Parts: sequence; structure tokens; C-alpha cells
Amino acid sequence: MESISAKRRLEVLFGEPAQEVRKLELRDGYEVDRGLFEAWRAGDRAAVEKTMRGHRDARAERAARGFPFRRVRVVSEPLSEYQRMAVDIADPDERLRWLPRHRVSAVPLPGNDCLIRDDLVVFNLIGGDDQQSDIQLSTDPDVVNFCNEAFERAWSLGTPNGEYEP
Repeated sequence: MESISAKRRLEVLFGEPAQEVRKLELRDGYEVDRGLFEAWRAGDRAAVEKTMRGHRDARAERAARGFPFRRVRVVSEPLSEYQRMAVDIADPDERLRWLPRHRVSAVPLPGNDCLIRDDLVVFNLIGGDDQQSDIQLSTDPDVVNFCNEAFERAWSLGTPNGEYEP
């Protein structure tokens, strides 16, 4: 594994050759989204929509460049307040699946959130203080294969966005 910067993460994920990027999220809350979460909690729909529009626009721009995106969120039930927000504000057009944690007890999953391509995996490591502690890149074919298989298994078990009812 190689530690990389946030800038390098974007370069390797959205560099040539263009291909699908898959994201596996395993946590019930993300401190990096504190501002969005607080705006949602306060009922500030304008601030929430502004943030979400930025995410939608970036996803659409990347898809137009040949980088379609799929995401699986593994969630504990009952949902954390953060995940209740995530369900509430989820983009209905995103290729997103929700996977209750009780359905993955026997599914081999990576130990950290990751973004996966056919040729590499980027792991986002979070410390005990809920802050990002490292970004790791692996091009090891065994690691890439493991993460791709884990994602596809999770995808097959997940409930499509818009159909998930916690």
C-alpha cells in the first residue's frame, strides 16, 4: 500500500483509461460531512440543495467523461441520524444501493471504505476521532480483485436507491 494525497486520489481515480468507479461505504457517519449534516439538522434546505447540486454536477461531469459511478452504503439499522439524513437527501438518479449491515455478516468486506476501479483500489482510512487519517492506494491484483468481488456481492444484496425503506 502506498499513502497518497487527496489530489493524487482524484488523479488515479479519474485518470486514463476512463472506466467505472465503484464506492463501498461502511461507516454510519462521516465527520467530513459535518456542515451538510448540521444544515440538514437545522432544516436549511437551501444549503443542503447547494451541496447536493455540487455532488450531482461532479458525478454527471465525470460520467460524461467516461467515469460512471456506483455506490453501496452498508448501514446499521435502526439508522444513525447521519444515515437518516443520507436517505432523506439521496439523489434519486444516483446508482446507489443501501445494504443493511445484518445482511453482510458472512460477506467478506474490506476493513475500510474504498473506491474501486478495475486496476486499483483507494482506501479512505478514518481515525478514532472520525477524521481522515490516511489515503492508501493499492494496485496489487489480489487486493483489487478482493475489493471488486466484495463490491459486486454487496451490490447484489443491496436495495436500489428509492426502494430502500429502513
